Amino acid sequence: MVSKRSDSASSGGGWEIVYTGFILIMLCFFIMLSSFASIEEGKVIRFVKSFVTSVSILTGGLKFEQGQRVIRDSADIVDKESQLAQVFEDVKSLRHNLGLDKKVDISFSKKGLVMRISDTVLFELGVAKISEEAVPLMKNIAQIISEIPHTVRIEGHTDNLPIHTDRFPSNWELSTARAVNVLRYLSEAGEISADRLSAVGFGQYQPIFPNDTAEHRAKNRRVEIVLVKENPGKMLKQGVR
Repeated sequence: MVSKRSDSASSGGGWEIVYTGFILIMLCFFIMLSSFASIEEGKVIRFVKSFVTSVSILTGGLKFEQGQRVIRDSADIVDKESQLAQVFEDVKSLRHNLGLDKKVDISFSKKGLVMRISDTVLFELGVAKISEEAVPLMKNIAQIISEIPHTVRIEGHTDNLPIHTDRFPSNWELSTARAVNVLRYLSEAGEISADRLSAVGFGQYQPIFPNDTAEHRAKNRRVEIVLVKENPGKMLKQGVR
């Protein structure tokens, strides 16, 4: 009887050890999160990825429910030596120097590096010609893009308010003309090879906000300059055209 009680007592504490270890891991996790409050957000993301891998949760990556981004994309998330990371920093500095922080958004997506420019920065209302006020921004963007080999895609977007003029019967024509004019400017000002450039107009059919308020419609009227992740040199070697 004594032997049985002794065996039971010695084996009964196993769950306590596991539970204590788990609590200590979680405590360390929250302490480190608190210490990251003043550190760059990109480093926080790298830590979280490392942590979830080490404890074998969310091993497929950080995939939660879709919704508004809590932490914005940053150059810290990509390789510091990559050309896109350098472009990210250059464009951030450029928009700040020109006072366009609220008009030019730059982020990383599955497509690559995306520069999202409000239509009011580039064009007058209902017009596809690039305005004189936009020249400083576009000239510098052309110079930045000319120094990297990536494929560039220009996308034109509008809101859902209809347009019907002799020149632009619908938003399709307006968004496409705007994208083509940006393409032409980049090609000429930056002497960028035409085989690296493409343009497409999406009209009102790819909004980033519901077209339910004047503010949301203004955000949907935009041109996106996408620097595609794939290096065109690699794509040609692989036979992708």
